[in-house]
Amino acid sequence: MFRPKILDTLKTYTRKQFSKDVFAGIIVGVVALPLAIAFAIASGVSPEKGLITAVVAGFIISGLGGSRVQIGGPTGAFIVIVYGIVQTYGINGLIISTFMAGIMLIIMGFARLGTIIKFIPHPLIIGFTSGIALIIFSSQVKDFFGMKMESVPSDFIEKWGAYFKNIESIHFITLMIALVSVVLILIWPKVNQKIPGSLIAILVTTAAVQLLHLPVETIGSRFGNISSSFPAPHIPMINLATFKHLIQPAFTIALLCAIESLLSAVVADGMISGNHRSNMELVAQGTANIFSSIFGGIPATGAIARTATNVKNGGRTPVAGLVHALTLLLILLFVGKWASLIPIASLAGILVVVAYNMSEWRNFRSILKGPKGDVLVLLITFFLTVLIDLTVAIEVGIVLAAFLFMRNMIKFSDVSILTKEIEDDQFGFDLVEGKYQIPKDVEVFEITGPLFFGAAYKFKDAMNYIKKHPKVFIIRMRHVPIIDATGIQTLKEIFNHSKKQHTKIILSEVHSEQVLKELKESRLLFAIGKANVSGTFEKALERAERIIED
Repeated sequence: MFRPKILDTLKTYTRKQFSKDVFAGIIVGVVALPLAIAFAIASGVSPEKGLITAVVAGFIISGLGGSRVQIGGPTGAFIVIVYGIVQTYGINGLIISTFMAGIMLIIMGFARLGTIIKFIPHPLIIGFTSGIALIIFSSQVKDFFGMKMESVPSDFIEKWGAYFKNIESIHFITLMIALVSVVLILIWPKVNQKIPGSLIAILVTTAAVQLLHLPVETIGSRFGNISSSFPAPHIPMINLATFKHLIQPAFTIALLCAIESLLSAVVADGMISGNHRSNMELVAQGTANIFSSIFGGIPATGAIARTATNVKNGGRTPVAGLVHALTLLLILLFVGKWASLIPIASLAGILVVVAYNMSEWRNFRSILKGPKGDVLVLLITFFLTVLIDLTVAIEVGIVLAAFLFMRNMIKFSDVSILTKEIEDDQFGFDLVEGKYQIPKDVEVFEITGPLFFGAAYKFKDAMNYIKKHPKVFIIRMRHVPIIDATGIQTLKEIFNHSKKQHTKIILSEVHSEQVLKELKESRLLFAIGKANVSGTFEKALERAERIIED
């Protein structure tokens, strides 16, 4: 469970696969170059931090990860979070939050929470992913249109209000550069599938700006020259006050990283018919984020688009991911200084395409046609992400999805008072055939579905319909798959009340091992008595007749 995939793949590694991995790694490295720079700038940090993150985190995620083909690095999903943290807590707060998030992810992995995180509802994921896409698009409007604005409001509604107020300041040369970038990204795959369209867009627009001396903003004019040296490691100092101050943004980073990386790993499994180790993947993601922060980087996670590019180009082992990180390192050290010539509008065009691909609009539309509960989770998560905060959106979405699930379980659960003459298939079940004559002074209850805190009240309500207390209560539990502490407590209350009324309780057909275990551990079976627990309904009726005779 906690064994990196690279150790398994190297056992049968061949020279042929090595050449495929190297080729795929180089291609993915080239694809990651413009994205790493664009994500960093959109997140409110300097361009080289995106490259550093892709190098450090990408290398560790591939070397320690639980997936054969996962490619790690900065992703568009983190733009909103990172930008908010930088604006509120500064760069140092971001570094500490990333470091703390890495520790949380390692704890999640060793606590074996990888499989649990994968069960986050699909409407919730689509809701906040679509919300993030809209926010990314909104954040690029100024650079895409070249608007002359001193500052852009952080609030979504205020931001668009400011855009409309400054619509007359659109710089048409900047707009043309951005549009050319978008068009090249969209049409280039029809020309060549190997070389990424985003790279072609950057090369063409940068060359055009420099050769024609176009008056547009570049990375160099906004941020200065990109450093070609790799930064020295520095472990951030964390005290109790800092921990309390940054625990919420750190948890948001950890949760989103876990969700994104495991989703990417699942998608990759489907492409290569593989099976990733989710808990090992969380440990690798945590380690990668710790080291990314130590070198001054930003949060990283599994990148679905780059992982898919890796698979499509022949990558089948973590070696491809290692080569991808080394490729970016060489670019940073030897070619990084030329990145200052890239037009900001070109990066804005790349991010607009990224936002469109993230929008999941087809899945969004499909969920809107589905059950009302899923629609509610989708829309609430989407609007909270856009208008309030991603952390609030995820928290509220998870709680709402849990309540809706409980409501459905409550609908499935039922407690019925059976008639004096019943057939065993009366309620749609067909375990035993035949009719049963219920003796006088005996009442039979049938519990169907989970007996948990959301459905326990149904049992109490059914008991209130009994005006005269019988000598024996038979409680049929053949279709009770699970029981929780509230269900146990309800049975105890009924047992104690019946004891005062001199009524015996018989439990019939407790088939679930979980239910039987909980009844034993709560000592309820001991209190009821072994003789009053029957494996079949016939034996329960026979036991009831003997109790009445006695």
